[in-house]
Amino acid sequence: MSIILHNAAVYTANSKQSKAQAIVIEKNRIIYVGDNAKALAHRTSKSQIIDAKGHTVMPGIIDSHYHLGMGSFTLDELYLDEVKTLEELTQAIRNYEKHNPLKEWIIGRRCSYDIAGAKPLTRQHLDTIVSNKPIALFSLDFHTVWANTLALEMGGILHGASTQAGSEIVMENGTATGELREPGAYDFVTDKRPERSESEKLSLIKQGIQQANSYGITSIHNMDDEDKRVDRYSLLESSKELTLRIDYPLSITPDSKLTDLHQVAKWQKEIQSEYLHFGRVKLFMDGVIESTTALMVESYAHLSSLGDALFTAEHFNQIAIEADKHHLQISVHAIGDGAVKRTLDGYELAQTKNSKRDSRHRIEHIEVLHPSDLHRFKQLGVIASMQPLHAPQPHRGQYLFWMECTGQHRYEWSFPWQTLRQAEATLAFSSDYPVVTMNPFLGIDAAINRQPWKEGLSNQAQTLEHTLDAYTTGGAYLEFAESQKGQLKEGMLADVVVLNQDIFKVDIEAVKDMQADLTIFDGKVVYEHKR
Repeated sequence: MSIILHNAAVYTANSKQSKAQAIVIEKNRIIYVGDNAKALAHRTSKSQIIDAKGHTVMPGIIDSHYHLGMGSFTLDELYLDEVKTLEELTQAIRNYEKHNPLKEWIIGRRCSYDIAGAKPLTRQHLDTIVSNKPIALFSLDFHTVWANTLALEMGGILHGASTQAGSEIVMENGTATGELREPGAYDFVTDKRPERSESEKLSLIKQGIQQANSYGITSIHNMDDEDKRVDRYSLLESSKELTLRIDYPLSITPDSKLTDLHQVAKWQKEIQSEYLHFGRVKLFMDGVIESTTALMVESYAHLSSLGDALFTAEHFNQIAIEADKHHLQISVHAIGDGAVKRTLDGYELAQTKNSKRDSRHRIEHIEVLHPSDLHRFKQLGVIASMQPLHAPQPHRGQYLFWMECTGQHRYEWSFPWQTLRQAEATLAFSSDYPVVTMNPFLGIDAAINRQPWKEGLSNQAQTLEHTLDAYTTGGAYLEFAESQKGQLKEGMLADVVVLNQDIFKVDIEAVKDMQADLTIFDGKVVYEHKR
């Protein structure tokens, strides 16, 4: 059966034919892009005819930095996005406990760093709210957890413990304050949570996939290997319940062995399929700005620290050379300018040792860039994988604590999207869900409506076309799939989203309110907004 979408404002993301009125889909491929009359000429008795009513039709969103398992497993937990004060936190936790009396733990997500005001949130604050159940509240960026006394006792760290480099159990007078920085510290606590059954996990992942489809997302680049349980997605694919294309990585930690890289080849041989792609490794070079665990070239504005790195330069160089030698793509979480520099150094060394190839190694986030590294992205062919919603929006009163940590002298080189674009670096945009919402329209809004943080700074705002391309063609290029998806043109995979308006005609401030009306994945309608 064919699908004919007509009366559309088609944005193809194809520079040779950027606009059209209609597209025709046969099986799982696009067979025509052009005018209404010629599209309707493909009609048969089995065709599904969809009138787009002048709304935007565009390639399915490719979210190139996404944590599907992690995000899905939070769907039944306490979200704190709208909680701004300690009083509101108290009410939110007590309401959650009241409505979930059988839950043994209270797990909160997206807690603000400044929720207790000028001073950090402590175990005593949380004990006052609930003391007879363990509480663990994850920060907005998932790099810090605040725990109450019972949770610290259960983790065996109320009086401290040794942690790996880059992690910290914050202590005061020999006792943990409740603030746990990075997984090497908070895993002591969070690993004590009751384990969900595999059927519960699978059910939550299904919900997560459906939610992604409802936002027009048809492909993701997963950023963790979820204990290497890729069989979950293989199972969903075999039961025809996998409606996302997933680029799946191998997570590399400081404890990993170089022989672990062979796991990717095993997956490629045994599991790689139409919807599941392997060939990438993922590392964390540093932490985040807000907890001062991001690695900086110079000290933070508010304290004399450079942050820390999870990998020494020598260790990372060894991994980069070995992974590159096996033709694996490397993606590295690097937020501070020191972490970005160390990652680029490793990529350059790998290129020197193994010879230059089309590796498309990538750096995730790049919240601060050192000026001396700007042109290295183009020179080394490294892709900037960035998240618009991570950038502070002071004109909207958002993420001001981030700006305090870095200081004004770094503003010019913070989230330098346009600066990188002008230096001819390749950009791809994404969400980093569940660190921020998966809603791509909020990310698009953040990119096109960004304002300089003070007078005299370069304008990093993006055009709408560049932003849409970064969510489509950019993501496809990142995973070497630009000949298969990311554009609407003949022969491409039929991953398509129909929006509820023409995104090029709405007011720029209204883009954040856009929605997906219809999502087509692999030639089949997988989401339709019901009015």
